[in-house]
Amino acid sequence: MRNSVGVIVHLFDGTYELFRAWFGAPPAQTAAGVEVGATRIFLRSLSGAMKGNGITHAGVAFDHVIESFRNDLFPGYKTGEGIDPRLFAQFEMAERAAAALGVVIWPMIDIEADDAIAIAAARCAVDPAVDKVVIAAVDKDLCQCVRGQRVVCWDRWKDVTLDEPGVIAKHGVPPQAIPDLLALVGDTADGIPGIPGWGKASAGKLLSHYGSIEAIPDDPRTWPAIRGADRLATSLREHRTELALYKTLATLRTEGDIPSTPDALAWRGVDEAKLAAVCAELEVERSLVRL
Repeated sequence: MRNSVGVIVHLFDGTYELFRAWFGAPPAQTAAGVEVGATRIFLRSLSGAMKGNGITHAGVAFDHVIESFRNDLFPGYKTGEGIDPRLFAQFEMAERAAAALGVVIWPMIDIEADDAIAIAAARCAVDPAVDKVVIAAVDKDLCQCVRGQRVVCWDRWKDVTLDEPGVIAKHGVPPQAIPDLLALVGDTADGIPGIPGWGKASAGKLLSHYGSIEAIPDDPRTWPAIRGADRLATSLREHRTELALYKTLATLRTEGDIPSTPDALAWRGVDEAKLAAVCAELEVERSLVRL
């Protein structure tokens, strides 16, 4: 996504990129039998995105470990259980690949990659040197970071951008209500179960009207017309405590120690020594990685 004026910051979810590479291409091994297929695709994909979109300022966030502080709050939250060991072994490999391209990387342990992106987006959004922040990810929880047309989410494979009206059109609620929506209806990707009876349509209608879970009255007689209001109200009353927890789980951090000034995110070119080492490890030709 190009712009001829000012700084545009691109923020990538490295974990998502690596998972997409893993599930989107067949495995590939080195001569020694080490699985490297996902990292090869990741390296070419990220370098292609940098070159093809004229990206000048970027950060890539990784879940260095899958678990975070949210696992201490809720045992059902997502874990690394079930991840293929051949993919898990490539997490650090992908981090080295991104660093070799000269991109700032954030390997997250206590918080998640999505939190790092949210922190960087919030900081860059108020920086007068930044014209736009582009979050190159499709996760609906990252839609809570969208602000007008200044912070947007970009599906780079479909080349579809969601600004604030786009988030409302797709999810039925404004960005700031995304955590409330996920708390009510659940998010299977993160292990948030939601509460019984609530679907996207009912949650979207009431959140659009009241703005947040906390503002929805217990008495459905004050609600706008909605099918199954009594049943929904009963579920809401019975699960207020759980909803508070689920909303906390779904709410991304916007404060933290993430180097994310325009100067810190400025691309200063490939680290040739590191890239040569990564290409040798992956057994790919350096000439295939172009920036």
